[in-house]
Amino acid sequence: MNSRAPDVLDLKLLQALQLDGRAPFSRIAQVLGVSDQTVARRLRRLHDTARLRVLGLTDDGRLGRSTWIVRLCCTPDVADRLAGALARRSDTAYVGLISGGTEVMCAMKPRSRQERDELLLDRLQRTPRVTSVSAHCVLHLFYGGPLGWLTKINALTPAEEAALRPPEPAPAAGPVSLDADDERLLDVLRRDGRASLTELQAATGLSEPVVKRRLADLRATGLLYFDVQHDHEPLGLEVDAMLWLTVAPAALADVGRALAAHPEVRFAAAITGPANIAVSTLHAAVGDLYTYLSERIGALHGVQSVETTLTLRQVKQLTYLDR
Repeated sequence: MNSRAPDVLDLKLLQALQLDGRAPFSRIAQVLGVSDQTVARRLRRLHDTARLRVLGLTDDGRLGRSTWIVRLCCTPDVADRLAGALARRSDTAYVGLISGGTEVMCAMKPRSRQERDELLLDRLQRTPRVTSVSAHCVLHLFYGGPLGWLTKINALTPAEEAALRPPEPAPAAGPVSLDADDERLLDVLRRDGRASLTELQAATGLSEPVVKRRLADLRATGLLYFDVQHDHEPLGLEVDAMLWLTVAPAALADVGRALAAHPEVRFAAAITGPANIAVSTLHAAVGDLYTYLSERIGALHGVQSVETTLTLRQVKQLTYLDR
């Protein structure tokens, strides 16, 4: 951050937006006891200095789709170009350059089995100077998705959190289906979760009452949720690590639940492959990562081995940002 680190109010605002990305500034201001203008000014500053974005995302599991974590090893001269090409794809949610500069990791959300097979079995395998590709299907999410990491920072008091938290969604029993109007609405929200009703009307051609109703329906089913994207360095978190845990099958659920409760963990999921849990963590320094591995991970019963990689650079977080 090029001015000053976030203070308590900044952290409260970040957590408030994580709870409800479309909460009006007036509602946030009333709960936090500040003016609307203060909320707007602080968030503009965070937008400029920490690249704060609120994005409307979909829980693809509710659409009957799978998420894949893909690791691509390549020659160092193509890593940047490969990461950039993957980041521009609409079916990638995260792309990072991993320690050593010869590995790219991405999270992919193919819309169909045909798209999945074309990408994983054909296109990536034939990419020049890619030396290996390993793809891991996410089987079960322990933490991440609608559960954003900012809910763990405990900046808000319990009363403030309760006042700002929206009603819990009531997920549909089976996969949710979308029509063309829903897709147009979601396309705008993926780029700007706080897009105005006027912008959403213009993109969809729907009336304001219909836009409001569709937004409410998408949120009520749990399909649409809002996440806060920002740089972590301004919060004093310099180390971004990815852990690949091999866990005894009988301990998988217990380890996953324990990881979800760790404040360092922003994503944890059971996956396919030799390592059966993937974990993304944030730390202030490498010494803190060492302590986390030795004391927190080491204390978990059933963990048999851990591979640790560092993210040198995030090329894409939740939406593509040209760096």
